[in-house]
Amino acid sequence: MKNLIDTLIFVEKGKAMKVGILGGGQLGRMLLQAAANFDVTTYVLENDPHCPAAHLCHHFTQGNIQDYDQVYAFGKNLDAITIEIEAVNVEALEQLEKEGVKVYPTPSAIKTIKNKILQKQFYQQHEIPTSPFHITSQSAELLQHISFLPAVHKLGEGGYDGKGVQVINDESEIELGFNAPSVLEKKVKIAKEIALIVGMNAASKTIIYPPAEMIFDPVYNLLDYQLSPAKLDEKTLWKAQAIARKVATELKSPGLFAIELFIDQQGDIWVNETAPRVHNSGHHTIEANYSSQYDMLWRILLDYPLGNPTEILPSAIVNIIGTEGYSGDVVYEGLNEVLSMDNVFVHLYGKKQTKPGRKMGHVTIISNDYLDLTHKANKIKHTLKAITA
Repeated sequence: MKNLIDTLIFVEKGKAMKVGILGGGQLGRMLLQAAANFDVTTYVLENDPHCPAAHLCHHFTQGNIQDYDQVYAFGKNLDAITIEIEAVNVEALEQLEKEGVKVYPTPSAIKTIKNKILQKQFYQQHEIPTSPFHITSQSAELLQHISFLPAVHKLGEGGYDGKGVQVINDESEIELGFNAPSVLEKKVKIAKEIALIVGMNAASKTIIYPPAEMIFDPVYNLLDYQLSPAKLDEKTLWKAQAIARKVATELKSPGLFAIELFIDQQGDIWVNETAPRVHNSGHHTIEANYSSQYDMLWRILLDYPLGNPTEILPSAIVNIIGTEGYSGDVVYEGLNEVLSMDNVFVHLYGKKQTKPGRKMGHVTIISNDYLDLTHKANKIKHTLKAITA
């Protein structure tokens, strides 16, 4: 209560908190859209002055989020700083934290999560269920693990949106592996893939959103569409929630964490990966939940009470990704048709250029009827396309 009173007094004096975001992509854009509901002065650091978030913040700085000096200079006069992507300079954030800037999630949590090797070792250390794995420093070491195949090879750092991930089914595919520090994970026979978002404030109080079931595009390995709440039996739901909460609490960091989980064909649950930020799997919360993931993160950053993560209605998300064969100035084919559909909400990310596989936007559908959700999701997938003139 004291922290809340202090925050309210701070705002009443006309000194809105200054909060910075490292990264200016679509996640930063939606975070800034939610910031309009709060008394906060927003800052963004991003290389591209035309990025999706640039025109929505109060103060934009063009710069490299991986450069120590630029991140430190950006953050030193702020009250708090957060991220919309993990590929940031952690050392600068550590120094800012020492000097009293609130860094959520903490540099320690970011450092653990941004490196998939450290992330897997973190799960192992804290007895969090995750698929068996081996660490490799170069591709030649894969020859030592032929009996471990089929497996998934993941770059320790640098991968994103399905890049830096390679399935290796047998010895003939070893040449596809990465010649850099990586994790070789035993391939799980997946029945369902779900994501749960956990929020934790500075007092270590947590909330958890209903799980979302994710269906991936087999070509780009990007989220194709999802349904939330995922249809799970009560025992599986409770187990998944307990695992997700354990990940967040063991990281010992305020912030928002998206925990991706595999449910295998025997009903066992394994942590796949964690993201220390707002996440694609939580886009639907803008319309479908009482407190969106973006609203929740602002509450955490500004030390307000946590919001209500409960769903208002079930929902589905369809990603709008650049159509194969089209690169250049974007045109949205089928937009009018989709906008004429009931209980459908289109979010375009403001990117002027499209290319195959690029995330250009998403569409949220809400309905009490799961058949209606899946029907509309499939219709939208085949109707709304990011192409060029």
